[in-house]
Amino acid sequence: MNKVITLHNPPVNALSFKYSEKILKEIQDAENDATVTSVTITGANGFFSAGVDVNDFQKVWDPSGTTVRDIIEAIERSDKIFIAAIDGIALGGALELALACDRRVATPRSKLGLPEIKLGLIPGAGGTQRLPRLIAPQEALSMMLKGETVSADRALELGLIDEIVEDLSSFLAEGAERRSPEQCRRRRVSEMNVQLPATAQAFALPYIIAEAHKTVPPEESGGLAAHKLIDAVQAAFELPFARGLAREYRLFDELVASTPSLALRHLFFAERELSKIPGLPPAEPLEIKTAGVIGGGTMGTGIAITFANAGIPVTIVEPNADQIGKSRQTIFGMFMHQVKRGRMTQEEAWKRGQSIAFSDDYSAVADCDLVIEAVFENMAVKKEVFGKLDPIVKTGAILASNTSTLDIDEMAAVTKRPGQFLGLHFFAPANIMKLLEIVRGKETSAQTLATAFKLAKQLRKVAVLSANAFGFIGNRMFFEYTREAVALAEEGVPPARIDAAMKKFGMAMGPFATFDLSGIDVFWHVAQGRPDLELARTPILDRLYEQKRLGQKTGKGFYKYAEGSREAVRDEEIEELFAELAKAAGVKQNPDVSDDEIARRIVGALIKSGEEILRDGVALRPGDIDIVWIYGYGFPPYRGGPMFYSQEELAHA
Repeated sequence: MNKVITLHNPPVNALSFKYSEKILKEIQDAENDATVTSVTITGANGFFSAGVDVNDFQKVWDPSGTTVRDIIEAIERSDKIFIAAIDGIALGGALELALACDRRVATPRSKLGLPEIKLGLIPGAGGTQRLPRLIAPQEALSMMLKGETVSADRALELGLIDEIVEDLSSFLAEGAERRSPEQCRRRRVSEMNVQLPATAQAFALPYIIAEAHKTVPPEESGGLAAHKLIDAVQAAFELPFARGLAREYRLFDELVASTPSLALRHLFFAERELSKIPGLPPAEPLEIKTAGVIGGGTMGTGIAITFANAGIPVTIVEPNADQIGKSRQTIFGMFMHQVKRGRMTQEEAWKRGQSIAFSDDYSAVADCDLVIEAVFENMAVKKEVFGKLDPIVKTGAILASNTSTLDIDEMAAVTKRPGQFLGLHFFAPANIMKLLEIVRGKETSAQTLATAFKLAKQLRKVAVLSANAFGFIGNRMFFEYTREAVALAEEGVPPARIDAAMKKFGMAMGPFATFDLSGIDVFWHVAQGRPDLELARTPILDRLYEQKRLGQKTGKGFYKYAEGSREAVRDEEIEELFAELAKAAGVKQNPDVSDDEIARRIVGALIKSGEEILRDGVALRPGDIDIVWIYGYGFPPYRGGPMFYSQEELAHA
């Protein structure tokens, strides 16, 4: 007789410590029933299981409790046949459970993966030992190092599953007695040998391991879990299964307590909290079927591409015919690039391109459900836009500004719909960057906010709520971050060295390279509107603006760039200019500061600004700030964001 055990722990059948006790008991009951010859494990509600409950790791990690490891050990001890019948997702510990079975079948829609690396962990229930025994070792390593899922077709091709079944309910109804002997034989992965490549077997192992170590960052730069994963897989090659499993357990337990994993798990939970807004009454979000964008520049074009990628038709209003031509060219080039990379078909590219319309008349967006302004960062210009839009756009539609610093309420005041007005601050390039700051005005309605968060999911953005304050969350902190970088340069530290120190810290880009990428004119214009901002003790931005050194767009900024190149080259002229201006301003020189001190000062300024933002109520939670800086500014995820990092530094001080 075949016994079916169904994983049923809504919403995603997570294998929590408590739920694992229930499954273990069901397996023990089957083991003690002499009439049971085989056990099929499946999942309820269209899921196999999303794996172990990450909440369990936020407590004091105690592997002596009941975990998926105990379930797998019970399967290993049993003489009965175990079959994993997978529908939907089988991730992490759930896939490890399936790997412990004798046979794995899946439906065509199934997705399988071991994503633990994304939380700074490695598979900790035998995955690093079983997967290299079941599929090609290089494929096993790649799958675990990337943490990506594979489709059922790909899983069958790799040998990860044995069969794809169209109808899982029919498969379960068949019973073991109707299956062939081949389908019912004992085939434990733990009893297999790792299959090295047939050629040059004596040299294959060290080569595979050495090459894998080269492909991941150093341990101190976010690669700790990756290197331990490679070490665990090496044990699968070199040691008997039981000893390899013991090494995996030890490495996993070490990683659970590691700072990089704590940081990544902090971000995991912080992202889950983003849409939870205290005190906001429930509201049914509006459906955004069509959108309009005012302005066909770089940002407006990127926003339009984002909507097209989400299947939402969009109209760009741009009065300049030349700019429309540039925007069309950018859109065509972007979609053709995706076709060349195999990310979409030509038909899909054509369809998305055709979903973006152009006009020089505001009436073209009259029937849109949402209209976003993406014009020059100037309050007078933006108010003029909304003054024209408000009487044209249909009643009930939402108006939004893509401003990065300006007052949302001042713009809303020129309309008759302040409840349907908010900020939607996309980060450049808008069609690539995942962050979206949703800025709430004093009269923004609950329904408008609910619509914005729903829209963010449709656009595949990570949305963070900000109060209406200068610079919101990200840019308000960024100005403090760059102010400290400029202060160091005024004290005689070359910009290139400051950038190198911040990249060494883990930032995706140094502050001066960011200046050049964004455009020094952008910062100059912001400073003109906010003289109290004081971005520098010297008139460095004024001098660069006067000299047309605006960054990459002009071939010179804080760095110089060869024509057509984005490679930053150190420019001694800038260092001399800093020295000249610093001398005139009486700035004391301190050029011999260490890399660690550079990072401490710059990140310290960032943290101080974050603390002020929390006190002022601009951000709801420290985790919201961390998400903004991870997704918007390239803060290293393995450090958890500036607010998490500050707490870790205090804990280890």
